[in-house]
Amino acid sequence: MTVEVSRENRQFLARAVTWAASQGIGQFIDLGCGMPTVPNTHQTAKATIPAARVAYIDNDPVVLTHLRALAEHGNPGVTVVDGDVREPGAIIAAIQDDIDLEAPACLLMGYLLHFFAPDAARDLVASYVARLVPGSYVVLSVGRADGAAAKQGFGAYSSGGTRVYNHSVEEFASFFGPLKLVPPGVVDGREWYPDSAQPVHAAPRDGRVIVGVARV
Repeated sequence: MTVEVSRENRQFLARAVTWAASQGIGQFIDLGCGMPTVPNTHQTAKATIPAARVAYIDNDPVVLTHLRALAEHGNPGVTVVDGDVREPGAIIAAIQDDIDLEAPACLLMGYLLHFFAPDAARDLVASYVARLVPGSYVVLSVGRADGAAAKQGFGAYSSGGTRVYNHSVEEFASFFGPLKLVPPGVVDGREWYPDSAQPVHAAPRDGRVIVGVARV
């Protein structure tokens, strides 16, 4: 997964957060958020809804240090949770004082589910979705490789001790379960523009990020 694809993932997430905020969503749960980059989820959400609340969840000590610095320096409404995303019950318990789960929220799993086998990814999404009220949104993205060179990149990552799954488009689409996808559906991250009057077409490429947003 190249720097270029990672950047496109971040750009997609920013567009998805902006769009969800434009639908009136003022709460965001960013699972496995990773090192804060620009634009951050809270910066993007607050640009549309200044009072937006964001819960960042990760378990990397270095990431948590950076996130806590963000929360402590002029970023009201930002919550940082040290937690394992594989434990939905514990995560929900940790954020419920700051995120009102009786109101719609936007759940983000950006660049996360390629660390899970297909069945595990489906179960994980379903576990979190079951805790969201109708009117919420789910934002997913994974890296995808085609071609020998791109697949070598996945293999190199996995050889470092962390297994990475190269999910097919069909597998990724199944992670949403019965949820209704927001147009344009499951696409290359470069093509996800829900307010575009015409479909956006990106040039085919071996490495890309596959994305989608669905309504609960």
